[in-house]
Amino acid sequence: MVYADSSFLVSCYVDDAHSVEADRRMALVAQPILVTPLNQAEVAHAIHQFIFRGKLPHAEAQRAWLAFRRDCEADVFHEDDLPQTAWDLSIRLAQLYGPTLGIRTLDSLHVACALELKAQRFWTFDDRQASLAEAVGLNTNP
Repeated sequence: MVYADSSFLVSCYVDDAHSVEADRRMALVAQPILVTPLNQAEVAHAIHQFIFRGKLPHAEAQRAWLAFRRDCEADVFHEDDLPQTAWDLSIRLAQLYGPTLGIRTLDSLHVACALELKAQRFWTFDDRQASLAEAVGLNTNP
């Protein structure tokens, strides 16, 4: 299973520097990608930040959001609950890797979700999340 963070997911729906790579990876995956309510909230915020920054018209942002939701409903993504155990694991990851990797709360929470949901791969375009994912044994390659 693949867990994708919001940086990856947004690149699937909004044209940015990583969209070509996101599309390439999506074409390779044979099973649904894991998403949680955390992913969904972050995707909504990220898409609408494009409006705030003047980089995306409101109508285009709405189309991107609706396309994401349609893909969730069509099982392109496997929606799972945010595991309650991910919170404690996020704290442990902060203690273990925060001093050396400079990870943030959402970095450790996304990686904790991936681990608790038994993902083998972790797709992100965020360098800190990728470093943490690799440190705990998740494969960040397609």
